[in-house]
Amino acid sequence: MHAETEILIIGGGLAGLTAALHLNKLGLDVTLIEKDTYPHHKVCGEYISNEVLPYLKWLGLDIESLAPALISDLLFTSLSGKSIQTKLPLGGFGLSRYTIDHYLYTELVKRKIKVVQDRVVQVNFANDQFVVETATASFVAHYVIGAYGKRSAIDIKLNRKFINKQSPYLAVKAHYKADFPSNVVSLHNFEGGYCGVSKVENNILNICYLANYESFKKHKNILAYQENILYKNIHLATIFENAESMFESPLTISQISFEAKEPVYNHILMIGDTAGLIHPLCGNGMAMAIHSAKIVSTLLQQTLEGKITSRSALEQKYTLAWNREFKNRLKMGRLLSALLKNNKLEKFAMDTLSKMPFMLKTIIKQTHGKPITIPQ
Repeated sequence: MHAETEILIIGGGLAGLTAALHLNKLGLDVTLIEKDTYPHHKVCGEYISNEVLPYLKWLGLDIESLAPALISDLLFTSLSGKSIQTKLPLGGFGLSRYTIDHYLYTELVKRKIKVVQDRVVQVNFANDQFVVETATASFVAHYVIGAYGKRSAIDIKLNRKFINKQSPYLAVKAHYKADFPSNVVSLHNFEGGYCGVSKVENNILNICYLANYESFKKHKNILAYQENILYKNIHLATIFENAESMFESPLTISQISFEAKEPVYNHILMIGDTAGLIHPLCGNGMAMAIHSAKIVSTLLQQTLEGKITSRSALEQKYTLAWNREFKNRLKMGRLLSALLKNNKLEKFAMDTLSKMPFMLKTIIKQTHGKPITIPQ
């Protein structure tokens, strides 16, 4: 079976769902393919900067109806036990991927956007069009957006550079019942990794951490790793010891790569984590995913209206726009990670920030964007 569509989106996560809603609002023909059913949990920090709120409102989304945790402060703690807290310049909110992804999916259904539950196995480009093969069907599309996440079998088929490099990281996430300030997102440094803690809807506490795999595999299970490594940060020890897990077992994902990725590859326009993964220290991956959907949708609209006159011009403009908006954020994340891996540098950084707390706000601004301009 061959299905014709103007724009096909591979992946129904935050970036893919947002792009589908935007393109549909513009009156464009769009099909989204997602391998999983909704709702489902994902490994994610689940904090979103308020920079995206004007855009979500323009899309006709009622985020307030999901009762998100309203976040105003950032708390950062070091392995040495020091901590520093500051106001977030824009603030943010906490929503689980279970809730927000499902909400966006239901909006696609309401708006009669075509969603196909299937697994993409091959993407071919020839004669100025794509043929996308799934496990059960074949789709012909003029444009393809890649929104399939951090890494995928598709990346292997495409032979993307980062996929052939071993990554030292894995991530672990679970939800908890715990007494924790609803207005705070906290980042905690520990030996070989970083942990994000914040509330989401329904007073649920999300704990998600990035760990060094070599260190992790020396312990018999996740609990042993947490008790022996994460608990060395006294702030994390206190949080875990007073929290009751809501999951039978934490979710994990391995081979997380922070290597630079291409915003356009084999003529596929990549968005969200598929185009580049921001370090958890920056805590802003969800907002980046949403913003990248806006950028690619706006440029596709201009292309279909004839304002951008060729595919190559579209790809150049998208690459420039992606780099202008996100490249420095990604670099800052890698820089912060390298800095805090060194115990001496970490101590120096915390001492400096304690004396000059305004510097923390400067760092935050380097990893967050301004409120998204509403499309005209």
